[in-house]
This record gives sequence, structure tokens and C-alpha cells, in this order.
Amino acid sequence: MILILLFFVFSFLFLVPTNVWAVCPACTVAVGAGVGLSRWLGIDDTITGLWVGGFLISSSLWLDSYLDNKKIKFPRRTFVLVLIFYLVTVLPLYFTEIIGHPYNKIWGIDKLIIGIGVGSVLFLASVFLDKYLRRKNGGKVIFYYQKVALPVTLLLLGSGVFYFLTK
Repeated sequence: MILILLFFVFSFLFLVPTNVWAVCPACTVAVGAGVGLSRWLGIDDTITGLWVGGFLISSSLWLDSYLDNKKIKFPRRTFVLVLIFYLVTVLPLYFTEIIGHPYNKIWGIDKLIIGIGVGSVLFLASVFLDKYLRRKNGGKVIFYYQKVALPVTLLLLGSGVFYFLTK
């Protein structure tokens, strides 16, 4: 089941353009802080996974942007970076049996995996929404810190949905 979900997430990346999506460090830090806070508060793993998924996409896109600025190029760089970030995060969780515990499932799939998948999609949606809003507004942001506010808002909304689904 884990491999199927990972395949779905990575397959989605082949459908998106290969240009660079610069994601700011402040957004990455905000998402990372959300992960730490949710685990510290004992929040359900679907919600924690949501923030982990956002954090993984944010971090990999941030590194992709950094490598682009340094003129470091290799084939399918964005995909390779995202794959590495997911593998480095998910595999240790799987091998330590944090992912795959039989009583930590929703809809027959591990809660962390569901959260990571949904969080990744929500974060990517926020990147596309930011680009769309800028395009509609002549290349300018509509409000200050739009690039930070959009992903955090979508992840907070997703957290609210999972809170009520897993309550």
C-alpha cells in the first residue's frame, strides 16, 4: 500500500512542468515548525503526516531552487530531489515500524502515509495557486507574505478536515 501511494505522488510529479518553483526559506521553516508542534502536542498522525508532506515538498523545491541558482543541473533534477527527500524520510519510518503499524490506519492505509500524500498535494496546490494569483495580478503578490500564507493556510485547512475525520 505504501508503494502504491508513493508511486501516485511521484507519478504526479511527471505531470508538472520541470521549471523551478522557488519556495522561500520562511515557508519551509513555518511548515517544519508545524511538524514539530503537532508531534509535541500528540496530534493524530494524519495531521502530522500532512505537515511532513508539505515540509518534504517545500524542502525539495527549496533545494531545487538553490541548485538552479548555483547552475547545478542534471536530468529530472526536481523529481530526483523529491524522491530523495521522500525516501530519506519515509524509509526510516517504515523500517522502524512507525509507518505500517496495524492499528494506525485510516481507510486501510497508514495514517502517516495518507497525511504525507495529502500534505504534498496541498503544498503543491499552494505553489500553483501562488503562481496563478501573481499571473492574474500582473506578476505581483495580492497580499504580503502570500507565498508563506497560502501553503500554511491550506495545510491548516487540511489539518482541520483530518481533525474532524479522525475524531
